[in-house]
Amino acid sequence: MQERGDSTMPLTRSHIKGLIMDLVMAGMDTTAVTSEWVMAELIKHPDMMRRVQQELNEVIGTDNVVEESHLSRLRYLSAVVKEAMRLHPAAPLMLPRTPSETSTLGGYSVPKGTRVLVNMWAIERYPENWENPTEFNPERFLTNDRKWDFSGNDFHFFPFGSGRRICPGAPFADRMLMYGLATLLHSFNWRLPDGAELDLAEKFGMVLRKADPLVLVPTPRLSKAALSSSLSSKFQDTIFT
Repeated sequence: MQERGDSTMPLTRSHIKGLIMDLVMAGMDTTAVTSEWVMAELIKHPDMMRRVQQELNEVIGTDNVVEESHLSRLRYLSAVVKEAMRLHPAAPLMLPRTPSETSTLGGYSVPKGTRVLVNMWAIERYPENWENPTEFNPERFLTNDRKWDFSGNDFHFFPFGSGRRICPGAPFADRMLMYGLATLLHSFNWRLPDGAELDLAEKFGMVLRKADPLVLVPTPRLSKAALSSSLSSKFQDTIFT
């Protein structure tokens, strides 16, 4: 398209760079780093790991494989994922916004054309909104007094943004996170390598990574036949790096 110079749909180098950023950062990095944070927190809290695996055993069994139909019944795993997104938001400053006209927000004048960054990392750790905000506590998402979802209507917890610019891939990301984590946690037990220590230090950037990548050792939980079926059906076309 760029070489043809299509006048009705021009494709510049900036467009190509934007598309690649969307694919790599929004479509892959965010899901990968959130999965890493979930696994790191479960390693730090082995009682939560056991509770997740117990739920997986009850919902799926030990001679079956994870299917998409199981995901809605994995309430505790869903709470763990949401708590990881709260404490370790994949996009700590969200995506920049630029107002089309001068506005007043919270008593402050925001001039037209200003680049605005929303500090999601601080919002989701704000002590007036969250009890023990630095504590990893999935149970806070199991209460019925508030509806914790990704619709962007609750401004204490909106990891995918809000309004008409909310992340269009939120439902897909939620399912992929749950699907991948459920399969890995159902199929294997996980531990740190001998002599290794867990460090939850963060590396700030457009995507919030662990300062030191997580390295874990898996041990099969399922029978050989069930494990082989689980992995071949889920990841036969996936390359892990």
